[in-house]
Amino acid sequence: MNLPTQIQKIEQPPQQNSPIAPQAETATAAFAAQQKALIESRYIIALQRPRDWDLVRSKMLKDAKRPSFAAVARYHKPIGKGVEGPSIRFVEAALRNMGNLITETNTLFDDAEKRIVRVTVTDFESNVIYSQDVTITKTVERKSLKQGDTPISSRLNSYGQMTYLLPATDDDILNKQNALISKAVRTLGLRVIPGDLVDEAMRVVLDTQSKEDARDPDTAKRNLLDSFASVGVSATHIKEYLGHNADSLTPKELTELRAIYASIKEGETTWKAIQDSIDSDIKTKTTTTEEKPTSLKGALSKSVKQPQTQKTSLKKEDDDDNLFG
Repeated sequence: MNLPTQIQKIEQPPQQNSPIAPQAETATAAFAAQQKALIESRYIIALQRPRDWDLVRSKMLKDAKRPSFAAVARYHKPIGKGVEGPSIRFVEAALRNMGNLITETNTLFDDAEKRIVRVTVTDFESNVIYSQDVTITKTVERKSLKQGDTPISSRLNSYGQMTYLLPATDDDILNKQNALISKAVRTLGLRVIPGDLVDEAMRVVLDTQSKEDARDPDTAKRNLLDSFASVGVSATHIKEYLGHNADSLTPKELTELRAIYASIKEGETTWKAIQDSIDSDIKTKTTTTEEKPTSLKGALSKSVKQPQTQKTSLKKEDDDDNLFG
């Protein structure tokens, strides 16, 4: 007798006074209140416990004196005249030592072709906020197609080779996103960290590397070659780059190779990109009458010196013609 009545009650729509209707609005308001309280608490803590710059400097220099940290604290890209500086790992350690900072990432846009992520670094003590938007394209380029691959488009690269644009896998997208976010954090972080502390710490890093190499050069060389092997760069590739066997490496070569390894490990570049860039420089900046370089490194040096010579010659002609008074 009571069963039809119970079924009828279940089928009735919820009344306007039911707590189910405003559930979404309540959850949104609660989340907003939570975020507001979190941000306010961070500023309050920063004001109550301000950073001690002497302590920050001490921590940064202590990190720089650790051989394992010094080995990855610098990056170097042997492209053009060379690009080098503090690595992503160095900036992350410096931000951690400073304290009262936060690094955040928020996805602004996402569709089948690209994803836009905003990276923000906030200093709660000075109330300074730096942000940068990074775009992650959901495609990758390949020189060959595997069975079942359907390219989006194709093109000829600078060497006349066919390359294919393919949809990126989830792993490809994640790797690209992590690399781009890390680069953005490094760029923004260097705007927050005092430049004099960065310069001093980098000098200690180089000194630590030199002492460690001088203490046991053979072990330093083996560890470096093993590190390159872990990112897919063999001893043969190193030999081609240097132009001689890797049996004996000079302290300068050890320092340079160690920084190149750091840049590859952090996703700053790849060994293939380094080779392609050097080959491109050789093709565009050397003439057929020049002696063929015996190494990639030698080719890079030769390709860099050529524009400097032309610039000096041009300046001399300009001075002779009194173009600058």
